[in-house]
Amino acid sequence: MRAIITHLRGALALLLLPVLAVAQPAALPVGTSYISATESAGSFPLFANGRAATLYASPGEWPGVLRAARDVQADLGRVTGQKPALRTSPPQGRQPVVLIGTIGHSALIDKLVKAGKLDVKSLAGRWETFVVQPVANPLPGVRQALVVAGSDKRGTIYGLYDLSQQMGVSPWYWWADVPVPPQKSLYVAAGRHTLGTPQVKYRGIFINDEAPAFAGWAKAKFGGINHQAYEHVFELILRLKGNYLWPAMWGNAFNDDDKADPQLADEYGIVMGTSHHEPMLRAQQEWKRYGHGAWNYQTNDSTLREFWRQGIRNMGRHESLVTIGMRGDGDEPMSEGSNIALLEKIVADQRKIIARTTGRPAGQTPQVWALYKEVQDYYDKGMRVPDDVTLLLCDDNWGNIRKLPKLAAPPRRGGYGIYYHFDYVGGPRNYKWLNTNPLPRIREQMSLAKDYGADRIWIVNVGDLKPMELPISFFLDLAWNPKAIPADGVAAYTQRWAAQQFGPQYAAEIADILARYAKYNARRKPELLDATTYSLATGEWATVVADYTTLATRAEAINQKLPAAARDAYFELVLHPVLACANLNELYYTVALNREAAKTKQPNTNALAEKARALFAKDAEISRRYNTLAGGKWNHMMDQTHIGYTYWQQPPVDTMPEVVTLAAGTAPAPTTNAVTPEKADYVSIEAEYFTQAVNGGGVSWQRLPDLGRTAGAVTSIPTTAAPTATPGGNTPHLDYRITLSQAGPVAVSAYLAPTLDFTNTTGLRYAVSIDDEAPQLVNLHTGLSPDNGNKPWEQAVASNIILKTSQHHVAAAGPHVLRFWRVDPGVVLEKLVVSPGAVPASYLGPPQNVAVPATKGSLGSR
Repeated sequence: MRAIITHLRGALALLLLPVLAVAQPAALPVGTSYISATESAGSFPLFANGRAATLYASPGEWPGVLRAARDVQADLGRVTGQKPALRTSPPQGRQPVVLIGTIGHSALIDKLVKAGKLDVKSLAGRWETFVVQPVANPLPGVRQALVVAGSDKRGTIYGLYDLSQQMGVSPWYWWADVPVPPQKSLYVAAGRHTLGTPQVKYRGIFINDEAPAFAGWAKAKFGGINHQAYEHVFELILRLKGNYLWPAMWGNAFNDDDKADPQLADEYGIVMGTSHHEPMLRAQQEWKRYGHGAWNYQTNDSTLREFWRQGIRNMGRHESLVTIGMRGDGDEPMSEGSNIALLEKIVADQRKIIARTTGRPAGQTPQVWALYKEVQDYYDKGMRVPDDVTLLLCDDNWGNIRKLPKLAAPPRRGGYGIYYHFDYVGGPRNYKWLNTNPLPRIREQMSLAKDYGADRIWIVNVGDLKPMELPISFFLDLAWNPKAIPADGVAAYTQRWAAQQFGPQYAAEIADILARYAKYNARRKPELLDATTYSLATGEWATVVADYTTLATRAEAINQKLPAAARDAYFELVLHPVLACANLNELYYTVALNREAAKTKQPNTNALAEKARALFAKDAEISRRYNTLAGGKWNHMMDQTHIGYTYWQQPPVDTMPEVVTLAAGTAPAPTTNAVTPEKADYVSIEAEYFTQAVNGGGVSWQRLPDLGRTAGAVTSIPTTAAPTATPGGNTPHLDYRITLSQAGPVAVSAYLAPTLDFTNTTGLRYAVSIDDEAPQLVNLHTGLSPDNGNKPWEQAVASNIILKTSQHHVAAAGPHVLRFWRVDPGVVLEKLVVSPGAVPASYLGPPQNVAVPATKGSLGSR
């Protein structure tokens, strides 16, 4: 009996490196690859001896599958220089063939199943599942075949694109100009190759806040955000194994601007929706074009019903997720007079429209109710929608999830989802220019969502799409299988992603640059930076700029080593964001130095002002370099303003920060003898450098490498474990051995990730103690509410930290044990500072000033 080898590969293996000609460096994490340059027992020759296998599909196959097959046909041509034939006639002859099809929709595949040549037990009835498998003697006269079979349309499409990735074609080959490495032979290993079934059903992106960059680019390249632009978006989503799109909406209407848009989306296999405030598949712009009267259901209900009815007519049989409910016009809250009863009536009326227009019960059309901003308040106050509607829970627009399902809540037929943000327009300030989303934090928050059962929909606001390439890949790969990328696997993921774009030689270095850039950029988003962000007095500003300068130097060095064909992709994905943010930070640092020098009329004041102006001009030049890249392919994609914010909304143009110049001949002001401040008497420890972790009651501690503003972080797992009723004794805690120079009162400041109270109870808590004192409870969320105007929340998201302080007393100088006690799940600790008095003012807090242990403390219990 023929042995069947099944390779179940998680989301990390979506980034499989083609192990075709270059041996993997020892540092690169090992993944499962089923295509190689060498023949092995039972392998299938996809391309050998200068000849590619012919591709076959049934003529009645899904149009989207046939279209994806043409993409693979083109990909094989890119990789080998020989474009294979793609046929829909029955295969004949003894040459190797690739048989492509969907179970129950392909006579070709169904024939194999009936003959016992293909086992589909792991496919039948599953969602978006595929198998890639060599089969001997599949059909009369055919000696050898590679079968790419899917459980449904997208399953087959994903199988085809997985084949392309295995050959070395990056999903970003068009969107980031990633070159395709040529290969002289391609063999598919024996056995069954599959990614299994995705853990999140609908996985997608929202192109939003897209003017001026994406909109300007699309107009210049395609004449607008039309089907020509969307064809590339659709293909990218499918190559990344996503399936869902909220289209661009700033001045755009997907279904109305270009009538080919919805037809092509359905053909490609993309599930379409509309944003959280655009109900019934109608864009806000369509109301502006065709609506009459007020956007107010109390005064204009009949007009609104007809407007929504047309949205469902437009949907037809296209696969869609219908947003229901209602917000104010223009993504604003509804009027003060709105109430739960009215909103429940709106939903009931919308469902009647859905049922009557489709001719089917409303529950047979997938629907979404987004609990965005004030809409969550309606839910918390008792508003409910039918059980088949998916409740789309949301973050706070800054990557911190606001609410998750109660663990004890009965399951919903429609399930729960998450709407997340990589880009945002709103308070405390827009962030739209560059990527500010470190992967470790995305993983921590979205894994939390999965743990609590929010896995029906994951959709993320990606702004202009570029330059969010890495976090988009990560988000969609994580959605396929969150457990496949553990906390200590994020660096490996980034390395494999870098290798996928640029090959393995410099992958480790490029991955480190990408991770550091995102970490540095998330400390303070570029739009929030100014000359006062970091401390001049402590040297913090100088350190920040030095870190960026070092990163830019490393990035430039790799650029010089890469082949010319990879330089455009490298500039887009790596070099541009590093250079741009290094320059921006140096600009504000120089402005800070100029203003400080001007206070005492120092002779270098004017030179610093001139340097700042040069750095401001360099910012524009870096953007121009991007916009002219690849023969101007990305013109306007870097048009987003980012310097000169005065409130939450972006400035119309970048504005040079104010600098001071002195008149010629100005004499320096008299200076007094500087007083050297006393050495700060504090202890600062990064959270990951605990002495010992004490576990208990089914709860243990987990390091979160590289999560946070300065080093890594620590949290407790499982995230679904009940709160610790009374911390103390042997309940879970972290020990930090410290030495204090004096007895008396001390403050313990905890630096924590800006996690929200996703349990919606009384706030997440931890406890802290020194030596044997009783643990002191601290609530992260006292006075904090994720709403514009709430100062604690605005401070937390702007600074990307929650800082909480507790007061303690030590009886004597010398060694002590500081204990951080687990109380509630989801609390993420980044740093602890113990001090008898005020520490020098800084943004990031005092750097660690105790010796880093040779080995980190044990995670075991005692």
